[in-house]
Amino acid sequence: MRTSFNRKNNPRVIIIQKLYGKFFNNDEELIYPKHQFKKYIKDIVTGTIERNEIILEQLNDILNLHKLDKVFQIILKSATYELLYKPNLSINIIIKEYLDASNFFLENAQTKYLNALLDKVAKKIRSSNARI
Repeated sequence: MRTSFNRKNNPRVIIIQKLYGKFFNNDEELIYPKHQFKKYIKDIVTGTIERNEIILEQLNDILNLHKLDKVFQIILKSATYELLYKPNLSINIIIKEYLDASNFFLENAQTKYLNALLDKVAKKIRSSNARI
């Protein structure tokens, strides 16, 4: 069952949209809407862009990112950023929030696949960070 989302109420939908525009339309200027989570949105978007190479290294160890749909790539990049640089957020919250946001962009079958990918990425990243 698909849930309808109002993009104004879901900061991760805005994050996905901003990153998609930046990565796949390089000329797009980043303008952040008035939002109660504007600082958080801006932090995740700019952090994901600035640390793109580190994120790609983490993801390429697990899967071939370039074979995935562009929306999958963006969701995985932003979720990976949060897993790496927001250790105070639990894995379950990060995954749930991105799955909720993905309903805005993806079909149910794709969301289930995304769930499996996010789980795999989260386990790899958080377990390797725990050993450091």
